Amino acid sequence: MAYASAQTTGVFGQIAEAFSSLRTAWARSRVYVRTYNELNALTSRELADLGISRSMISRLAYEAAYGRDA
Repeated sequence: MAYASAQTTGVFGQIAEAFSSLRTAWARSRVYVRTYNELNALTSRELADLGISRSMISRLAYEAAYGRDA
């Protein structure tokens, strides 16, 4: 059993890390799309009530998915 766990740090570990990275990127892109679509579906009146202009939607969706510093 120790051999199998030591082997995961090699090629298999790199593959697992790559899949983990892809999963994270996919999840973040889904957050962006979902946030963008939800905000875009609101009327201009609803957005104004939230203090959001329509031109801010893509930036807000990006920040929701990737954070402010990304």
